[in-house]
Amino acid sequence: MKTYIVLLRGVTQSGKNKVPMVRLREVLSRVGFGNVRTYIQSGNAFVDTELSAREVGKSVRELIKKHIGPDLAVVVSTGTELQKVLDDNPFQQDHDISRVFFVLFTHIPAEENVKELLAQDFGDEKLAITKTKDAAYMYIPGAYGRGILSNNFLEKKLGVSATMRNFNTMSKLVEMSKDQM
Repeated sequence: MKTYIVLLRGVTQSGKNKVPMVRLREVLSRVGFGNVRTYIQSGNAFVDTELSAREVGKSVRELIKKHIGPDLAVVVSTGTELQKVLDDNPFQQDHDISRVFFVLFTHIPAEENVKELLAQDFGDEKLAITKTKDAAYMYIPGAYGRGILSNNFLEKKLGVSATMRNFNTMSKLVEMSKDQM
């Protein structure tokens, strides 16, 4: 069995993307995922399974759509993979970590889209994308949503679905994944 961290994109407390975590745990447990647990109400879950990450993502997306309603992008990772994203953060020194946002992609964006995006000037905001192109880092010193960079902006420019977390959430997810080992 492998423990995966399941990150849902765009979960809200109400409205069209509402995914109650109690209901999510019930649905995932009922179909055979083991040790299902969630962290906060923003779409973070843990499952134990023999399936691959790709199979988990496809299954979770279909199950949510069928039993809960929203059709959400799903990113599946391990604690080790999320730790690597944290470790590779280029905005660690001389940056307020509370203003760094970690973006995880559902699939690798096209190289030309990445190059075009990274060539842009975002003013005080900064953008970096990992060499493996599976994650991005946004440093947004002002209020999120008031500048250029956002999860939606990256999705549009890169042509991929993505989900974003802050440092505290990423760190907690990694910590919780280690507790299960």
